[in-house]
Amino acid sequence: MSNPALPDGMVPSPNTVRYNDWRQLDVAPLATFCPVLPVSVIIPYYQTAAETLARTLAALERQTYPRRLFEVIVVDDGSEPPLSQLPATSFTAKIVRQQRCGFGLARARNAGVRAACHDILLFLDSDILVESDWMATHARWHHAVSDAVTMGAYADVTVDDIDAAAIRQCRGSLREMLKNRPLEQRANEGQLIRTNDLTSPTDDPFSVMLGGNFGFSRDFYWSVGGHDESFVRWGMEEIELGCRAYVGGGLMVPVRDAFAWHQGRLDAVRRRANDRNLRLQRAKVAHLIPCHSIRGNSPGRIFTVPQHVVTVSAESGSTDQLLQAVANVLADRIHDLVVRVEISDESDENEQGRTWLDEVFGPDPRVYVASTSSALDDFPVSPFHVTLPASVVARNIVFRLRRKMGDAVVATATLGDGTGVSIARAWALNRARRTGQSLDSFGDVKALSGAALKLRRTETAK
Repeated sequence: MSNPALPDGMVPSPNTVRYNDWRQLDVAPLATFCPVLPVSVIIPYYQTAAETLARTLAALERQTYPRRLFEVIVVDDGSEPPLSQLPATSFTAKIVRQQRCGFGLARARNAGVRAACHDILLFLDSDILVESDWMATHARWHHAVSDAVTMGAYADVTVDDIDAAAIRQCRGSLREMLKNRPLEQRANEGQLIRTNDLTSPTDDPFSVMLGGNFGFSRDFYWSVGGHDESFVRWGMEEIELGCRAYVGGGLMVPVRDAFAWHQGRLDAVRRRANDRNLRLQRAKVAHLIPCHSIRGNSPGRIFTVPQHVVTVSAESGSTDQLLQAVANVLADRIHDLVVRVEISDESDENEQGRTWLDEVFGPDPRVYVASTSSALDDFPVSPFHVTLPASVVARNIVFRLRRKMGDAVVATATLGDGTGVSIARAWALNRARRTGQSLDSFGDVKALSGAALKLRRTETAK
């Protein structure tokens, strides 16, 4: 798919690639890329040394992106004394201030987005130096589609002996300037190698997302909720945002050439402090990121965001069948789930049924009675959605569907009495909703049989 040069007032279309294969996009090579859309760079700040911030801004002065097409917003997270003035720059820059309420990185990024004037958002930390083509390398993907998440990389390097003027006047690349210095690369190379740069099917491409060097479009950023402001401790807020973006159907693009340099290498004290924070954060994000690589396998645990949403239609069976269907799902070998009982209209009979369901299952936090809303709206971050008629009573149906679907975006089975069950990946459902295309546009669709699911005839309601 391709997106030609965009006329004024036009916006890119959502992606329609299969799986996460960003190679299918016809993106202009950097050498011939002609920027049209403006960019807002969001930089959270908290008591960073003056020369550190000056170097960061000096590197932005070297951008090949037209200066009339970008702005820089520095968000002061309650520094004392407050950041009152930025070094003189040749581009538009401003300060936004917020009150300090714990570690405010997530709040600062949201505040920066609210103050931004442009639709392409690039996030940068206040102590990171970018190469001259950094902005263009990110932005060309956001010219191509509206729902890309571009993920850059960086390395730690000591630059205390280099001032902002030297950065600004550098005629070559920063890599060349820093080539003889010890550095430590930050990138999840193992995950990138295993997944062929995230083009092979995987359920956690967001896990390679690094803070301080990534990009969104404004509309897509807010459509997935922006940063979660409940993060008041350092660590993993970007990965949690990346999870919501991926489940929301975003295209996760590892942009290796959008490279940057973090000013300073971690000493042993800071490394231990970061490790302590990450241990604490993992307990938090285990509730928010419904992925095995983050959550692990803890039978019996209930999490804030369930991994599987099982929608049981109350219209397709008797009261006894509905009760049995819900009970069987709750006893499934896959425990990380909720049951969403769907009642489609407001008739007196259904209202009585809703009251009955509330009485039977009300105390169980894994059972939810819905009416007109969709499962995607009720559980926007849950990656797997199962549909199950109440007339089908099957043990371990979620486990069987998940195991049989493999890498497919959806797997379905039609039983002998014409009823059907299905499991689908939410990212594909969201992408289909956004583009109007069918699920088979985004990946494999697998047809299963009742035998494949090991359904005995006695398990199928007559």
